[in-house]
Amino acid sequence: MMSAKQLGILAIIQRFPVKLTCTWLLVVLENILLALVPLYIGFAIDDLLAGEINKLMHMAGLLVLLTLFSVLRRIYDTRTYGDIKVSLGMAVDDRNDKQPVSVRNARQDMARELVDFLEHELPQLMTAVIQILVTLVVLSSFHWHLAGSALALTLTMLFIYALFDKRFYLLNGELNSQMEKQVEILKTGSRPLLAHLRRLKKYEVKLSDTEAVVYGLIFLLVCAFVVTNLWQAAGLMELSSGKIFSIVSYSWEYAEAAILLPVSLQTWSRLKNITQRLNTSQTDEKQMLAESTS
Repeated sequence: MMSAKQLGILAIIQRFPVKLTCTWLLVVLENILLALVPLYIGFAIDDLLAGEINKLMHMAGLLVLLTLFSVLRRIYDTRTYGDIKVSLGMAVDDRNDKQPVSVRNARQDMARELVDFLEHELPQLMTAVIQILVTLVVLSSFHWHLAGSALALTLTMLFIYALFDKRFYLLNGELNSQMEKQVEILKTGSRPLLAHLRRLKKYEVKLSDTEAVVYGLIFLLVCAFVVTNLWQAAGLMELSSGKIFSIVSYSWEYAEAAILLPVSLQTWSRLKNITQRLNTSQTDEKQMLAESTS
């Protein structure tokens, strides 16, 4: 079982270094292969137009290997993160054994979000980073203008998210504080429950509205980026059909990967608040919010 002295993402990594390293290596291998798919499709198109099928066979082999790694990782992940959830759940209960049942119940759910981040969001973030790096290399091989526009997109997206980071943290703190009251409220009757559910809705709506604004701003940048790269590929360079396809595919995949960066950072804002709760015996929301702004 994990130590109850300090709980969080770092504590999980320190307790299960071998298992997590293995699953992350599988994630890296899977995503390197995935990032190469558009390039191999472009090669296959040019080869087929020339009456050859060698590159098509190479592409097929790449897809088979990608499938094998994907299946193996998912089988291994389920068992690894299942063990982590059991160990973390016991440690959380030990750390919060003096808290009311309502708080203990809510923090069990919150603790599982830490593991869910490692199992789902972190691999997506690794996918995004690998895709971004591979795309920058590939686009640079065609023309530095293409890679330059991709890099500018990423930096602008991160700047937009940074403007909203504090708001995400505070809203997640308010939502978590309300969730910790749920079990006790359920004991008192329907009228307090209605008010509780309305407060949850209020915080969730505020979070959703903030996410929508950030997503809208970022997606406008993504559209401009894809259109610009398509225009540059078709009008500024003399490229084959397969290479133009690869440029457009990589540009769109780069945009999708870049969007995951602020999404993952928003999740990290929530996890910071959860980690603080799991490691404190104080449940005073005002104190927690004061610490977060100091």
